[in-house]
Amino acid sequence: MESLNEISKRVLTLKKTFNVPRQTVWEAWTSAEHIVQWWALAGMHVTVVCHEFKVGGKWKYVMPMPDGSEFISEGIYSEIVPPEKIVTSADFRPMTAGVTIYVLFEERGDKTDFTFSVIHPTEEYCRQQEEMGFYNGWGAAFDRLGNYITGLVR
Repeated sequence: MESLNEISKRVLTLKKTFNVPRQTVWEAWTSAEHIVQWWALAGMHVTVVCHEFKVGGKWKYVMPMPDGSEFISEGIYSEIVPPEKIVTSADFRPMTAGVTIYVLFEERGDKTDFTFSVIHPTEEYCRQQEEMGFYNGWGAAFDRLGNYITGLVR
């Protein structure tokens, strides 16, 4: 059995505090109508192909790229604890495959502490993903999420 120290070498984590209630963040993360508003890169569009928000349910989002290819995000939910926790497998083709995502939503008054962790299959793959821009890419996505949800509560 792998130790926690060994697993931690394969994990990349981003933490952020959103200045909105947890339920607002939860709904923005779990509802297709909200996902299309913040998931895609600036100036791009995402299509939610499927979004079966239940344990064992599939999700798939497709974003057409300027070169005519598609960026496909997909996975299967393995754990959902409303409105606290989501665990899902995930592939982000063509960049990332075979990862597990843990998303935690912690209520702190009218704010939400958000923790996004990705467990990679190997330590080497984890470092490669970090070098490819994990923090910049997901950081920008969560900035878009923050801007979007802030607009929801005004």
